[in-house]
Amino acid sequence: MPHSAAIISGIQRMVLYETRARYFLVGSNHAQTRHRVLKIDRTEPKDLVIIDDKHVYNQQEVRELLGRLDLGNRTKIGQKGSSGLSRAVTAFGIVGFVRFLEGYYIVLITKHRKMADIGGHSIYKIEDTSMIYIPNDSVRVTHPDEARYVRIFQNVDLSSNFYFSYSYDLSHSLQYNLTLLQRPYELWSSVPISSDDEMHRKSKQDCFDIFEDEGLPTQGESESHPCNCSPYYKYVWNAKLLERVKDIVHPDWLMYIIHGFCGQSKLLIYGHPLHITLIARRSSKFAGTRFLKRGANCEGDVANEVETEQIVHDASVMSFTAGSYSSYVQVRGSVPLYWSQDISTMMPKPPIRLDQADPYAHVAGLHFDQMLQRFGSPIIILNLVKKREKRKHEKILSEELYPAVINLNQFLPPEHGIEYIAWDMARYTKSKLCNVLDRLGMIAENVVKRTGFFINRSEFYCHTLRSSKGAACGCILITTNCVDCLDRTNTAQFMVGKCALAYQLYALGMIDKPKLQFDTDCVRLFEELYEDHGDTLSLQYGGSQLVHRVKTYRKIAPWTQHSKDIMQTLSRYYSNAFSDADRQDSINLFLQVYQPSESKPHLWELPTDFYLHQKVTVHMLRVNRFDESIDIYTEFFKPYEITSFDDTFCIAMTNSAREFMPKTVGLDPSPFTVRKPEETGKSVLPNKSSKEEAVIQRKTAASAPPAPNEEAMSSSSEDDSEEDRDDDASVSQRSTPIKLLTESVDSTRTQEQQHHKEPYGLNLSEFLDEKDLLIYEREAVSSFPEDSVFEVSAPQVDTDSRDVFERHVLTGQGQLRALCRDDMLMYREYVKNRYL
Repeated sequence: MPHSAAIISGIQRMVLYETRARYFLVGSNHAQTRHRVLKIDRTEPKDLVIIDDKHVYNQQEVRELLGRLDLGNRTKIGQKGSSGLSRAVTAFGIVGFVRFLEGYYIVLITKHRKMADIGGHSIYKIEDTSMIYIPNDSVRVTHPDEARYVRIFQNVDLSSNFYFSYSYDLSHSLQYNLTLLQRPYELWSSVPISSDDEMHRKSKQDCFDIFEDEGLPTQGESESHPCNCSPYYKYVWNAKLLERVKDIVHPDWLMYIIHGFCGQSKLLIYGHPLHITLIARRSSKFAGTRFLKRGANCEGDVANEVETEQIVHDASVMSFTAGSYSSYVQVRGSVPLYWSQDISTMMPKPPIRLDQADPYAHVAGLHFDQMLQRFGSPIIILNLVKKREKRKHEKILSEELYPAVINLNQFLPPEHGIEYIAWDMARYTKSKLCNVLDRLGMIAENVVKRTGFFINRSEFYCHTLRSSKGAACGCILITTNCVDCLDRTNTAQFMVGKCALAYQLYALGMIDKPKLQFDTDCVRLFEELYEDHGDTLSLQYGGSQLVHRVKTYRKIAPWTQHSKDIMQTLSRYYSNAFSDADRQDSINLFLQVYQPSESKPHLWELPTDFYLHQKVTVHMLRVNRFDESIDIYTEFFKPYEITSFDDTFCIAMTNSAREFMPKTVGLDPSPFTVRKPEETGKSVLPNKSSKEEAVIQRKTAASAPPAPNEEAMSSSSEDDSEEDRDDDASVSQRSTPIKLLTESVDSTRTQEQQHHKEPYGLNLSEFLDEKDLLIYEREAVSSFPEDSVFEVSAPQVDTDSRDVFERHVLTGQGQLRALCRDDMLMYREYVKNRYL
């Protein structure tokens, strides 16, 4: 009897069978009671043809199906020897499908090991994989560079710190997964929590509606899938490898893997088991090695971004809905600026350089916008880079990051602003009078109280923690960075995690006060977990294990540790100098940032991978090169050539205010006011073009008598020839008076006069009235506090300017606002100053 209506809870085991023309991938759950079958065509040399009938088979049906396939693919009925259907490999999941210059490959997980358990949901580490070429040898079209691409792709060691789960979404946090699984009324009635994605912007009633639309399981339904939603693709490493088939096959075939770290330890409290789990998710955006990926790309993705979540749950109750769970999330990542280090000099510490000016903190704004959408507020930045250096190195980053945060906070409500903490950890480490970890402990205490943490139970001690504002259960994010985000960052995150662990244990009712001391079994266990976490991330990004550990900063490391630190430093330097380029190519190919094609250069021929990670730049180059004729931005502004503003079409076109409005003072600037023909400006020069008009106006102004306040200055220009009074008259008349005035100005000026001083020494406040001076300041004086060819500091934006900008944006979206009296008065003043 067919079981088409049955629901398979996930494919946990699969067997690949092959014939000359087909691959048959048979997947089943762990108990092998439900099966699915994929048919993969082997006769297509370059295309991927997969058929999924979406049918669920029982064990008897799948045996009969395989028997028929075996019999049908034999060359002769009853032939002895090899059968028509042979078993190729046994696997535990599909990593994905990839193609280089020939046909497609399928990458299968052939060995895995359990690393953690969260409420019955197992988390596995990939131990071994198999990469199988799909097309049959008879149709294979060989390419000489195919083998090299295969070697580069396989240089990403999938057996090194790649993790997956059949029933738990590793790309999302525990809070997100529990929020989607549990019934909304039970969850929101237990404790107020923040969301992990966009739900923090919804009210409680909105959340009820969302959950009901998603069809969440009720108490009687299975809880095998805590998340029936899309993964958070930023932390998924095989998303591109599954993109070709995700709309073809049943979702049970799709298994998303993360890269980073996963470790779990058991804490026994008088025999009561508690599991402490550490999950680190490396970002797949702007991913790479240490010196080759620094700063951020144009989309706000930063290098070496890792989201670390520590989960504490009561292991005596193995239920995802009835158990007690708590989690805390931290993020580390490179400083979100356009910066890099040149490794061509082969120095241990190449100089830091800012590659691109970003006065309005565009890239930092994109980065923190991602953080706010995923976590909500508050976001706390812990900046650990050096402040005092004999030669400016790391300090360059702090000098750029802090103004960027100040600029961004102008556009955020005060209660949701980004909080910035800067502490020179390296300098304090060298001091014999300062205890680094004590200072970090104080910072951690303030941070954890400010951010809070997630807990799904309310009957413990949460209410006592919430006696002060934001003490617990609030939004969960602290982002930490130094230059490498390795040694200093790992120690700082350990101290914050240690403080959060104390509050988590206290909230779960395991300790009587939220304090944990060093040299206890609990802290030693947690420290070992964090050091394994730090070593793993350091190997992935820097090429060596941690150089400075928690014991180093506690100054209790054994003397043998110094020699180990030296070896780790040398190992890191060697890796950065000689192997990082190959590793970067492998990451780019695995993540499909670069996709091979015969029509473009090979991966190893590219001088840089900058354009692979800067998608906006790539799009602009592609548009400018191939689609320039239909690109309205390029067509209008012509950024590829030098143009004069006065020659632009918007200036040259007929203007109602300039050409038709009466040149009188008491005018109504409305274009709908009836005017007499003799009053219009167009009737003065009916047969002249606008450019000729401008020339005549300049000549008229040059021959006009000087103003009363200029009579004393005009004597030196009376002897000028008539030629000097033509187009350059405005320059010749004013050049000499400026010189005379400069000589006559007193050297002692007040501070107010100095404010209106021109670069060449002319004090305008002595010769212009207050009204003209205000117009000059508004039109000519820069509002930037620092404005030079070397740097531009962003000006402060007041409330009125932000309101104007918001109205401008709304107008662009078609939301027009009715003109008020102030608007009409403002426009009238503009017309007077511009055209009269």
